[in-house]
Amino acid sequence: MELPTIKHALTPTLDIAYEESGPADGLPVILLHGFPYDPRCFDEVVPRLAAAGCRALVPYLRGYGPTKFLSAQTPRSGQQATLANDLKEFMDALGLKSAALAGFDWGGRAACIVAALWGERVRCLVSQNGYNIQDLSAAAEPLPPEQEHRYWYQYYFNTERGRAGLTKNRCALARLLWRLWSPNWQFDEETFARTAKSFDNPDFVEVAVHSYRVRYGHAAPDPALEEIERQLLARPKISAPTIALCGEADGVIPAGDSATHERFFSGPYQRRVLARAGHNLPQEEPNIFAEAVLELLRS
Repeated sequence: MELPTIKHALTPTLDIAYEESGPADGLPVILLHGFPYDPRCFDEVVPRLAAAGCRALVPYLRGYGPTKFLSAQTPRSGQQATLANDLKEFMDALGLKSAALAGFDWGGRAACIVAALWGERVRCLVSQNGYNIQDLSAAAEPLPPEQEHRYWYQYYFNTERGRAGLTKNRCALARLLWRLWSPNWQFDEETFARTAKSFDNPDFVEVAVHSYRVRYGHAAPDPALEEIERQLLARPKISAPTIALCGEADGVIPAGDSATHERFFSGPYQRRVLARAGHNLPQEEPNIFAEAVLELLRS
């Protein structure tokens, strides 16, 4: 399989590697992966968007693949405000006044935050699991035991044993999470290996560990992004036309968790539950994922 040529966008903090497909003057669509995935999860989504005349842009998040920090002094933050700021600065670097955003997991969270705080930059939004901006004010509240069980990996990464485990066993851990989170998706080793190369990034572990520690108050947030986090405490609404996609068999975030998320959207909002689908929707259901983007663009 021939992959798009990797391009680079320089922001104040990062050299962001990204892949681009489709006409240069097409409507820009930014596709955003999560943990532990990479742009390969959109390999069957991108051709459908490009064929429809879209300019599909798929960045590697901080800590993945060829994306690099410009300075050794920059905190290797994985907090939600950082991911959103990276996305906004990526758009700035490419001169994009607005774009359609579509993502899941970390990437979906970044897309939701940009849509909530800089709504004029977002033409439309496809968000897995609805409104997935973290409510850090409630981070200390215990969840029902079944959900706490699903978050075992987060608690693991909050220990030094977990940091060492992710460092030593990053591929084995990621493969396990893929299986647990998408129980009906029968991926092969070649599919996993194409993505696993992105975990060799020297900042992969530090960014991931920080992401899961800062949300529980066990790591210091990046002080440069304090204002963004302050705004997110107000649970800002999203006005962009949105389709929320939820996997019925998602092994980390149950589809039912987003059943009441419509209250966080002030614009047109649809929620769809995909039977038997798990956490990695663009790779498990690429046709449905791509069609959701195109439906919003057409409307």
